[in-house]
Amino acid sequence: MAPRRRWDSFRRRAFATLLSLFALAILGRLLLPLLPLPKGLADPAVTQPPLEILDRHGASLRLAPATNGLITRPLAEADVPRSVILATLAAEDARFFHHPGVDPLATVRALGQWIRHGRVISGASTVSQQLIKLAQPRPRTLRTKLVEAVLALRLETAWDKDRILRAYLGRIDYGNRCAGLTAAAQHYFAKAPAELSLAEAAFLAGLPQAPSRLNPRVRFPRAKARQEWILRRCRDLDWINEDTLATALAEPIHLARAPVHSVAPHFIEFVLASHRAIATREPLRTTLDPALQRECEDIVRTQLAAIRDRNAHEASVVVLHNPSGELLAMVGSPDWSHPTHGQVNGALARRSPGSALKPFAYLLAFMDGAQAGEITPDIRTTFPTPTGRFEPANYDRHFRGPVSLRRALANSLNIPAVRILDEHGGAPRLLQILHALGLSTLDRGPEHYGLGLTLGDGEVRLLDLANAYATLARRGLHRPVIVRNSTAPAPTRQVLPPDECWLIADILADPTARADAFGLSSVLNTPFPLACKTGTSSAFRDNWAFGFTPEFTVGVWIGNFDGSPMTDISGVTGAAPILRQVFEFLHEHHGTGDFTPPANVVSAMIDPLTGRTPHSAALGQSEVFLHGQRPAPAQPDAHDSDGTVRLPLLYRDWFQSADNRLGHRVRLAHAEDRPSLGNLRILSPQPGSVYFLDPDLPADAQRIRLNASEAAAWSCPTLKLETHPNGFQAFLSVGRHHLRAVDGTGTVSAETWIEVRRR
Repeated sequence: MAPRRRWDSFRRRAFATLLSLFALAILGRLLLPLLPLPKGLADPAVTQPPLEILDRHGASLRLAPATNGLITRPLAEADVPRSVILATLAAEDARFFHHPGVDPLATVRALGQWIRHGRVISGASTVSQQLIKLAQPRPRTLRTKLVEAVLALRLETAWDKDRILRAYLGRIDYGNRCAGLTAAAQHYFAKAPAELSLAEAAFLAGLPQAPSRLNPRVRFPRAKARQEWILRRCRDLDWINEDTLATALAEPIHLARAPVHSVAPHFIEFVLASHRAIATREPLRTTLDPALQRECEDIVRTQLAAIRDRNAHEASVVVLHNPSGELLAMVGSPDWSHPTHGQVNGALARRSPGSALKPFAYLLAFMDGAQAGEITPDIRTTFPTPTGRFEPANYDRHFRGPVSLRRALANSLNIPAVRILDEHGGAPRLLQILHALGLSTLDRGPEHYGLGLTLGDGEVRLLDLANAYATLARRGLHRPVIVRNSTAPAPTRQVLPPDECWLIADILADPTARADAFGLSSVLNTPFPLACKTGTSSAFRDNWAFGFTPEFTVGVWIGNFDGSPMTDISGVTGAAPILRQVFEFLHEHHGTGDFTPPANVVSAMIDPLTGRTPHSAALGQSEVFLHGQRPAPAQPDAHDSDGTVRLPLLYRDWFQSADNRLGHRVRLAHAEDRPSLGNLRILSPQPGSVYFLDPDLPADAQRIRLNASEAAAWSCPTLKLETHPNGFQAFLSVGRHHLRAVDGTGTVSAETWIEVRRR
């Protein structure tokens, strides 16, 4: 009886279990439609199309991925051929049309393999389950699998099989940023899905299993082996016959060329970074001029090839349309595909501008009423600063004595530029203007830069500084750089006085004024009016050239992204040839104009050594004056009867040096004040002067001039001294140093001392 009772008890429990399972199935069937489907199934962001970037003429430049990082294209029902359906289901879910969203046979098989081998051998997810996973990603756990299974059952009560399959094919990841069949067919075969052959459809169907491991552009044999397995699987399922299989296996797979970001890649990346929050996915029409862009790229490559032996490997160019502020071209580097530096955008890198900031210092002087013919001393000058004495030198280490502001700016003389800044507000005032012009990378206080700001002691971006020059071209009207083609006008601000901006342009476009430093056959001298300025940072690390007409502004930088110095390449020999060639293209294809003088500009003759009315008409030269002003009359004691100019005594050292090339045209104002033997006096360095070593300069460039009131011999036990055409020089090293000067007789001496520190 005991066995019979046990059997009856087992039958009752089994019946109760089956009844409970039946009840749960009925209850689940009734409750299943009440479960909400994942919101992601209807979220347009999941199937968001890529953003198409267009040039200014409407031609396509690139498809930018959607917010999920993938390129997705819409997939209509008519776009899904039978070959794709067969290949996809053979690869992923052969019983798709026969199960309710979960495949029991596949689940049992996968579970058995897991128990037998202790690891996952094959998956059991159906197309419906994978679509749920795509719409609502979760951490991969057993609980997630159960949730996806239940939601897959729910999905199949709401959608028909065709809709589920089409949604899956429209979202699945095929690798290389391709989400969905349409994007994949276009990327790998340059075809629409409906044009795919069975072999191509099977090739694509194999990729979603492992998009990285099966990436055909990197591991083609793996992807091909997967395709062949899928084709044979189709035959095993009797979906195709032997002849169809043989034809598909024999068909060669020819991948389309991978899209190369060959058209203005730095420009496009800059556009995308500037418009991260684009509300619409409508095509974005940019300001890029493709013909100009290609020309700039060709010019950059050609010029770099010519100077590569001088360790110049990188260059950047920007071209702005001044009236609109539109960015027409941007070359960030010569080769986007370079493995280390290609994708660095030099137009946005922070670099030392060298002399390229000088025009804005002179602008301060003109705003204060100075005129272009005004004379400033280009002589050895020491400027006291909070950190020690600052003694700038000109690029060629020569001094020109009395020079006009026009010549000083046009020839990019350092000492007059520092003097002008010192006399007209210093670094605080120059920084104020530069910030108003958009040079936000100058983010330190004025005490950090000091008077050296006008010589390039700071870091700027090529694009920002080019737009500052464009503001000069617009006569002080500042516009932001525009990269998106729009009918709405860009906001503008009048940040600089228009007449003074015109005067800067007039000086920078004057080939005669810059002839002293650049010659009359300089690459900067074009057949059409062009205002231009070059710059070279310390140790030849950066080359700059900026030019503008009323219509266009071009900025050029040459250097190395790793900061290594070039070999004796200045702005005029490195960056300026690129500037000229770009402007020749602009002039030929778009036309360039001249700088129309303001109505209140007058021309008058001046003495080039005094800036005043000339003593003799034969010695005068023409100069322009703003606001109807005219040159001041000559001072009665400024000339001798023969027209010789009497220079103030501050020119005494220069007058006696080899740099004085004016000969009998000048003399000192008072001959009795000239130094005489027996009256030795050290003029520089002054006792207690503090000098700082510049880590950016080579050791042989860190030296000072030794200057005494009479011809003298110098000695110093701790510094290396060297004779120079202009006198003695001392090579600096850290420490306190005592120097001794002896006059020509060897009987009179004087001493001084200096201190040298590391910066």
